[in-house]
Amino acid sequence: MSKKKLENYFRNKVIIITGASSGIGKGLALEAGRMGAKVVIAARNEQRLQQTADEITALGAEVLSVRTDVTNKDDCHSLVERTLQRFGKIDILINNAGISMRAIFDQLKIEVFEQVININLMGTVYCTHAAIKEIIKQKGTVVGISSIAGVAPLPARTAYSASKFGMYGFLTTLRAENINRGVHTLIVHPGFTASNIRKVALTADGSPQGDTPRKEEKMMTPEQVAKHVYRAVYSKRLILVLSTEGKLTYLLHKLSPRLTTRITYWAMKKEPNSPLV
Repeated sequence: MSKKKLENYFRNKVIIITGASSGIGKGLALEAGRMGAKVVIAARNEQRLQQTADEITALGAEVLSVRTDVTNKDDCHSLVERTLQRFGKIDILINNAGISMRAIFDQLKIEVFEQVININLMGTVYCTHAAIKEIIKQKGTVVGISSIAGVAPLPARTAYSASKFGMYGFLTTLRAENINRGVHTLIVHPGFTASNIRKVALTADGSPQGDTPRKEEKMMTPEQVAKHVYRAVYSKRLILVLSTEGKLTYLLHKLSPRLTTRITYWAMKKEPNSPLV
């Protein structure tokens, strides 16, 4: 599809993006601005959120920045209310806010597991619940930025994988409930993407990991992910799996779950300072 078709489709669409202060979320926000959408960005870090807002404004697009903790139901409702006050509608909600972790389950503090579930899964539930009636009115789109860890095991990431599998179950069922209402639901499974998610990933005691254990420069960029996501929204796709590694893992796990489990275990064990034994 042409760039002009995409721009015509998304121009003046009101798009809410959570976790928009960095990584994939920021990439999605900037791409929306380039296409002439009215962009609503949400995240906890106000300073980085403002930087993203300034970059969108520089593109000539309208932007609303709302500090939001997606684990807080009131914050999610406030995000929707402020969007309606400013723009009067919601066409697309992109649930992107998320956090990762890296630890063996038997060494992991249960509070860390709960934190990951609350941000990744419940954050998606809270924001979608706050916005769904408006999206139904517009026959709009709900997007969940999941992960290959939402369709195949990722050792040393039990909480992260559980949250993404949960997102898949929630959004596919939401799709089924609204099949006759014109609501489009897209689940995106990126492979490893260059971002700071691994640097801030939680360790067994809840402290941030710090250094990434992977070669970020060899990964898909947030900008590339964003372009794929908006094409998928335009085409009304249901599932989007990204990167060669991601697609191979997705297909292989369908064909041979036992083999996929072994392969992912050995791949994750090779990471620097891997907690796997």
